[in-house]
Amino acid sequence: MTDKEIIKKWKQGLSKEILSKIYKREYNQEIKIIRANPKHRYSGKYINNFEALRKVENVIYNFIKDT
Repeated sequence: MTDKEIIKKWKQGLSKEILSKIYKREYNQEIKIIRANPKHRYSGKYINNFEALRKVENVIYNFIKDT
């Protein structure tokens, strides 16, 4: 999920907690796909709820600060 998608969904009325759950799910699924290859089985790191929330809050904060 890109920053623009986060801002778009936030403007539509989703809370930052729900956005962080969506972001976490999509990010961890991408890591799972990367780790499926035996060559890259230790690549990447799964994120937890707090790390996803930090990312979403930073994106929203930077958007508000810039406008």
